[in-house]
Amino acid sequence: MSSPSSNCCSRIAIVLGTTALLCTAGTTVRAQETKPFAAYSSSAQSLRDSVVQMAKAQVGTRYRMGGTTPEKGFDCSGLVKYVMAALNLDVPRTAKQQAKQGLAINKDTSRLLPGDLLTFGKTKKSSVSHIGIYIGDGRYIHASSIAGRVVESSIDRPYSPLIKIWRGARRMLSLDDSAAAVAPIPTKGGGAN
Repeated sequence: MSSPSSNCCSRIAIVLGTTALLCTAGTTVRAQETKPFAAYSSSAQSLRDSVVQMAKAQVGTRYRMGGTTPEKGFDCSGLVKYVMAALNLDVPRTAKQQAKQGLAINKDTSRLLPGDLLTFGKTKKSSVSHIGIYIGDGRYIHASSIAGRVVESSIDRPYSPLIKIWRGARRMLSLDDSAAAVAPIPTKGGGAN
């Protein structure tokens, strides 16, 4: 037979042991739930990946002023419109118009996300005259009139009179899957998808 004080100590030990076990289990579960892109939903990340893959699939397609299809060729804004339309996102036709869509992002590579649009101009103060799709790691895809085709380039290319100046970025896709930053393409019945 045990004494009342040993019963009390046993109960305290059981309570403390159980509490410690529950606290450890909760910490382990929280550690397993942490994901590197936890701030973004998986579907938003998937949509960004789709923009990047669609843009990469066009690398090598010939440049053509006014071009909007892989068969006939692309100009810079035609490439952006084609990629976004394939994902059911409607953007205007010209680089100058596209540069006003979505949300403005500071000109800071640490803030860019794949799928953001990069805008360029002849000078720091001129209007936007070129646009490309950011694909990550300081690189973007664009239809280059100089190269004569769709190419992948680095944002921090050395200065050349032939290369336009990076002006800024526009976010076309929201950070989660609740909404796009641009309107979906209306269906033939007039409603939005």
